[in-house]
Amino acid sequence: QVQLVESGGGLVQAGGSLRLSCAASGRTFGGYDMGWFRQAPGKEREFVAAINWIGTRTYYVDSVKGRFTISRDNAKNTVYLQMSTLKLEDTAIYFCAAGAKEWPPVRDNLYDYWGQGTQVTVSS
Repeated sequence: QVQLVESGGGLVQAGGSLRLSCAASGRTFGGYDMGWFRQAPGKEREFVAAINWIGTRTYYVDSVKGRFTISRDNAKNTVYLQMSTLKLEDTAIYFCAAGAKEWPPVRDNLYDYWGQGTQVTVSS
């Protein structure tokens, strides 16, 4: 069993940066591929980024490539999402997820565990 808690969301101006963190409990964190998803008001949840269990492979949705970076520290049971050059359309609730079963893990039904989400609001 893995429990996930996101943090680091907030209000930021367009062009700014935020770093999201996802802290995991459970001794098997290091064995899971991890992902970040987001859901904007009135829209479906969408894939943002993923990282494999050891941190050697990453995958991004095209809209965030070159702006967002996913990373992990298995010693700290934490996965990060560094977001730069934020745009208004990045406004959403951001969720982390664990347990993806195939690569690239872009479908949310591939994941076993989910956090509660953290709000990111980008203002003009």
